[in-house]
Amino acid sequence: MTITLSDQDKNTLRIAAYGAVSLMAAAGAAGRPDKIAANGSIALGSATGLIGHVLADHPQGKDLTGKSVAEIADRVLPALTAAMNLLKQQDPAEADNFRGTVLVAVETAQLHQGQSSPAAAEMARKITEAIDAARMAVVDGQDRPELQKAIEEIVESGFVAVSLRVHDERGEWAGSAGVAELGGTAKPPVNGHARIGSNSKTFTATLVLQLVAEGRIELDTPAAEYLPEFGLDRRITVRMLLQHTSGLFNYTGEVYDDGSIVYGIPVPFGATGKEWVDNRFHTYRPEELVRLALSKPARFEPGTGWSYSNTNYVLARLLIEKVTGRPLAEEMQRRILGPLGLSGTVVPDASPEMPEPHAHVYYRYEEDGRQRTIDITRLNPSWGSIGSDMISTSQDLATFISALLGGKLLPAPLLAEMCTARATGIPNMDYGLGVFVQKTDCGGTVITHNGGLVGSASLMFSTPDGGKIMTAVLNWVDDADMSLTTAFRDAQQRLVNEVFCGEQADPAQPAD
Repeated sequence: MTITLSDQDKNTLRIAAYGAVSLMAAAGAAGRPDKIAANGSIALGSATGLIGHVLADHPQGKDLTGKSVAEIADRVLPALTAAMNLLKQQDPAEADNFRGTVLVAVETAQLHQGQSSPAAAEMARKITEAIDAARMAVVDGQDRPELQKAIEEIVESGFVAVSLRVHDERGEWAGSAGVAELGGTAKPPVNGHARIGSNSKTFTATLVLQLVAEGRIELDTPAAEYLPEFGLDRRITVRMLLQHTSGLFNYTGEVYDDGSIVYGIPVPFGATGKEWVDNRFHTYRPEELVRLALSKPARFEPGTGWSYSNTNYVLARLLIEKVTGRPLAEEMQRRILGPLGLSGTVVPDASPEMPEPHAHVYYRYEEDGRQRTIDITRLNPSWGSIGSDMISTSQDLATFISALLGGKLLPAPLLAEMCTARATGIPNMDYGLGVFVQKTDCGGTVITHNGGLVGSASLMFSTPDGGKIMTAVLNWVDDADMSLTTAFRDAQQRLVNEVFCGEQADPAQPAD
């Protein structure tokens, strides 16, 4: 795509990028501002393509020298938003390049402060918000009326709120429908925070594979070599954990082919729904969940079948922490969230809080013969334990899957292994290492995971090359009977067909 920048446009880009570095230096003055600025500028100097050419031409913003933090912020933060707007209008890829370049420079400046600076951390947050102000802007729904109509009709089918984001050859579109809160009139935020459920597994698998790339973990080594304290079957390899072929009991419960159920911890569905409601702020530790799973019979011999088990990813979390010597949240921030600028993504561990803005989540249950509906936006997510407990936004999910499939997080051979899938027994849906590889109704392939906790689900779909991406959040009133299961399945399939098949498939066709 051809892009034309005036001299004034180029100056805006330079002020924005080098001004961001100046802001970090001024805010982190206690940590050697000259060194902070130098390291940030070096990071900007590594920019490639058009952005690299523009930033290399007269890079220094001398008119910012000697200014206060407030004065620099007043000049630079609007420039960051303006820079993103002018690039986005002409070439979204260059806008993404600029965003990534600035956030890498900000991250580099933070890593070289010499001592922790809360002021610098707050400034990094403001810089990210200024950059994303343009990216989060909702494109007029009339530009993509078919998408707006789809989410409005999904709400009409029984959902409280839907937000959708699409990036394709026509650019980026985002919109929402429904209400942010029962009884209210405000629409759900287009880029609100949500519990992303098992999308967390894709983040975790990526982190494990980064350690594989560094030679610190081997995929086909027994997991027991790294976690001897659990007495794991030595036939279970790290690959089997990521691929769900270990056979380990799922600590959230198993439903067998004959219809029999073996319960694990209380979950919001089935016979344990009310117990879960009463204990939704209980904290589970990862080791506790693993030991519960190991106290139950395995579903099959290691490597002889496929069965989705959250236990696999609790072990993957413990593996990461054992090998790195750091908490999972810290390692995730250092390796993925920070470098990609995913400021809306959180590893909450046991915290029940949900960052603003967000749509609300609800659960309905019977008590004393009466139906009660309660707000469960706040809950303790530790029962997911990095298999399904992260919080993110549709924008961050899109940025993550784009970076992952674009080769920015893993070497090409490991990315290929991640996306090489084995049969699951689910029609048109196989599983790799932390991702599903799904066939669409129109014969294409998408890389996905998706995930829900209770009353909310986050969708993350992309073509294998990252060229077309769809992310979404759906909220509803959930219950122990999972009454909206069919409606959710149909809604998901409608969105996939709408985005990845267009007129080639019936958008109302339900999933198999």
